[in-house]
Amino acid sequence: MTAFSVEPENPLIPSNTTEQGGGRPVELIFKGLISYDEDAQPVNELAESIESEDNINWTIKIKGGKKFTNGEDITSQSFVDAWNYAAAAKNAQQGSYFFEVIKGYDKVSAEGSEEDEMEGLKVVDDTTFEVELSQADITFPNRLGYHTYVPLPASAFEDMEAFGENPVGWGPFKMDGEGAWSHNEEIRLVKNEDYDGSQPAQLDALTFKLYQSAEGAYSDLISGNLDILDQIPPSSMDVREDDLSGRTDQVEYAGNYTFGIPYYLEGWSGEAGKLRRQAISLSINREELIDQVIKQGTPAKDFTSPAVEGFPESFKNQEFVDFDAKKAKELWDQADEIEKYNGKPFELAYNADGGHQEWVDAVCNMIKNALGIEAQGKSYATFKELRTEANAGELTSAFRSGWMADYPSMYNFLSAQFATGGSSNDPKYENPEFDKKLKEGLEAETVEDANKAFIEADEMLLEDIPAVPLYYPARTFGWSENVNDVKLTWNGEIDYAVVTQA
Repeated sequence: MTAFSVEPENPLIPSNTTEQGGGRPVELIFKGLISYDEDAQPVNELAESIESEDNINWTIKIKGGKKFTNGEDITSQSFVDAWNYAAAAKNAQQGSYFFEVIKGYDKVSAEGSEEDEMEGLKVVDDTTFEVELSQADITFPNRLGYHTYVPLPASAFEDMEAFGENPVGWGPFKMDGEGAWSHNEEIRLVKNEDYDGSQPAQLDALTFKLYQSAEGAYSDLISGNLDILDQIPPSSMDVREDDLSGRTDQVEYAGNYTFGIPYYLEGWSGEAGKLRRQAISLSINREELIDQVIKQGTPAKDFTSPAVEGFPESFKNQEFVDFDAKKAKELWDQADEIEKYNGKPFELAYNADGGHQEWVDAVCNMIKNALGIEAQGKSYATFKELRTEANAGELTSAFRSGWMADYPSMYNFLSAQFATGGSSNDPKYENPEFDKKLKEGLEAETVEDANKAFIEADEMLLEDIPAVPLYYPARTFGWSENVNDVKLTWNGEIDYAVVTQA
């Protein structure tokens, strides 16, 4: 069976994989303590139990007798070594931030630090380890299904670069031997017969074909040269039912689409920058964008998702994501009174291999019409190229972005993308009051109180607009006559493990 994907940004190391190209195979090769069912509820995988009396000190027991696909035993040490590696500054892992709550993270993650063991991790025996957090965190056990928290075999640390080319894990699939990843062409997986977790693979083999464009993948799908495409391009939305004879569906999921504006760009920081951000957001008619171009999803009114627990009916500062061209121009002019705009065209970067040009062009036209400035798309050939500049803090324009929940919590949307130093904080947003409110949520005694704090943090973003919320997406996908049981997971990925051969 073949499925659409794009070239991963990095080698397939779980703690350094934060985008879909790498995330698709990583999620299938590696399972950790828990996973999530179709209702986003936690299901034990390698975990026997995860317990705490104070939300600070946690005892984690794992199931004995489990092995990686290279025959190594999975033990408590496998988790502790992987987590320490991910957190250490010297290893420069993009997922390092997910370990921020563990005691000692601040020391091992400090710039220039050579330390590689967090104080808060302790192996008790082969099936038990203890985690001490630096503060109470009511969300901690729920986040452990994200792939940054998976265990790694001891052999990985002998040559991590080589491991990333041919990773070894415990999951429904495994790599199809040496050379299974042919860069820019394909990644070949086969069923892991020894996996006995929540959802064993129903297919014997799965090959991700790595495309340069969603349009090219769609052509292959309708001609029978591709079996699953998880993002029908906008240009084909109106004809997909006819082209695929009903082998297509559209399902909402826990995610959102935005575009970020880096604070390090000239004219986009301070009070003037804040007014310009609000103006840009107000200039976009989200209803029209969805109805005429994107043809899926619903207009966004915040930075999280209606699909996660605690989502309210409305938000304070929600008016900054409502279309109001007149107000947008007023705010833009106010910004010019404080600091004259540099006169450069407003550019919105996107990756050409993801089917984004149509909506980017539409958004730029809306900005142009409302504000009377030049606005245009900026194309990158691949998502990897765009992400490389974003990670390096070297973007020269706004950039398209989206978030698929790593774990089912409002905190996941807010922290990684917007907390100071967050792993995916590409706009480089910094707001101590926002950080403080997130901390308040983590330390809450109930989930309800935690969500109340997270909502208040969300409302700060709605005023500051570090990124412009666009819409809550639905995944529009299609499949060939060769497969059945094509469904989505709670966070919008194809549930490849349940797909069957027709």
